Amino acid sequence: MGDRPSGSVLPIGEGTVVRAADVRAVREHLAAMILPGGADTDGPASKQVLAEWIDLLGELEAVKNTVAAAQGRLAVALDEATRAEEAAQGIRAERQGRGVPNQVGAAMQLSPHAGGAFLGTARAWVTEMPHTFDVLRTGALSQWRATLLVRETSHLSPEHRAQIDEQICGPANLAALARTGTKRLIAQIKELAATLDVHACVKRNAKAVTERRVSVRPAPDLMVYLTALVPMAQGVQAYAQLKAHADATKASGDERAAGQIMADTLIERVTGREPGKADDVPVTINLLVSDQTLLAGGDEPAVVPEGMPAGAGTVPAPVARNLAAHGIDADVAWLRAIYVDPRGRLLATTSASRFHPQSLATLLRAREQGICGTPWCDAPVRHIDHVLPHAEGGETSLANGQGLCARCNHAKQAPGWRQKATEIDGRHGVETVTPTGHTYASVAPAPPEPVREAAPGWTPAVGMGSPGSGRVPRSRYSIGCHTGPRHAAIAYRPRSRRRTRRRSGRADISWEHGPVTGRARQGTRAIRPNTVPASI
Repeated sequence: MGDRPSGSVLPIGEGTVVRAADVRAVREHLAAMILPGGADTDGPASKQVLAEWIDLLGELEAVKNTVAAAQGRLAVALDEATRAEEAAQGIRAERQGRGVPNQVGAAMQLSPHAGGAFLGTARAWVTEMPHTFDVLRTGALSQWRATLLVRETSHLSPEHRAQIDEQICGPANLAALARTGTKRLIAQIKELAATLDVHACVKRNAKAVTERRVSVRPAPDLMVYLTALVPMAQGVQAYAQLKAHADATKASGDERAAGQIMADTLIERVTGREPGKADDVPVTINLLVSDQTLLAGGDEPAVVPEGMPAGAGTVPAPVARNLAAHGIDADVAWLRAIYVDPRGRLLATTSASRFHPQSLATLLRAREQGICGTPWCDAPVRHIDHVLPHAEGGETSLANGQGLCARCNHAKQAPGWRQKATEIDGRHGVETVTPTGHTYASVAPAPPEPVREAAPGWTPAVGMGSPGSGRVPRSRYSIGCHTGPRHAAIAYRPRSRRRTRRRSGRADISWEHGPVTGRARQGTRAIRPNTVPASI
């Protein structure tokens, strides 16, 4: 096993040391696999060839299980070594190892939450369930069934968990384990647990009642799953009431399906709306949309970055317009449209405050489209974070900001983590370097693109018409104009708003497009190309 932390609980063996390059070679060998006895695009194959294919499927499945055990062993070793190193640095015990789940998740291309769950399960395999780990390591038990063994014994003491581990996965019970289905396996574990410690099972049920909650998560086609975790008696009663109402409504001639009636009734009763008014719920829609989509009937899809823990995701252009129009017509919704510049970047200014102002935080959540900016993390944005910490001179700005979940924000504060803002494919990106030196890059999702049409030769102020051909615009208000390709867009705003007598036959304002040399002639205001455009 090589160097291991002192006092490690990992099993010690005399096996061969395996490097990452060795595993990569095996993976590349499997990737270039040719089916024995024929090709997958050929016609019928002999029974002998088919039998060999079945054997190959089984061996590959066993390899998957062995790989899961090896990954679990590595994750636990990484956690132990990291905790030992941080303990030597004087870090408090409750803060030790908090960055490991993120490292595990990034290496396995999982979310930090999933990485932490895998790490906890692996620790139970390695430290408390040696028989389960051995069967998984040899490939005779799948990762999911091994995970169920951990989950269904989590409320037991280590001694009782070890007894169930031996009775289910011990050497004398492997044949029975191979014949037992997953549901029957769960029932068997629960039966053994109730026999060994009934009080622990009762406490587990009582704790489950305290974890009742309602959650929402995105579903395909602009739908959501509204889920309630409630005690069984309450859930069955609520379903029975909705079903009875749906059956009665169907009997009265309603053409909707029973499931549709139940869903509509649930929303109407929860929101207190009258029947048929389930959609008239006051909401705030944060719509990341281009000007062409909302106003000109473009085809560029929009994005709803908020409104649920992880947003609603991409919305087709017609649906976005209908969503906004319905809310405005019914006078039940506030629409906050967020636009992007021609390069697809959100617009905001920096802030001198320590924390991100609400308006800037809203833009950051919109840029991440409501999902944590860490690669492979699907958790909703909970914290608005500085990429370069404020204590190290990082400014409170859109460029130095990112939206993270609570776990990822806390993980980056562990020793050895570094981040810097960058630009990837023209969009805001963040490079994260873990304590082991591995670099992971995340890039903000592409926002809807705005109209990219050529700008007009000049932009009049509100309520003004364009000048005649060859004539100079006459205005005392903001006028923006575009010069030749050598100059950028410029704008002019008179310094004084005092009313003056107009002299007939002369233009109020005139300018030169070329570079200014010497003094400008009398009656002429010279506009330099780097003048900041003024808003109308």
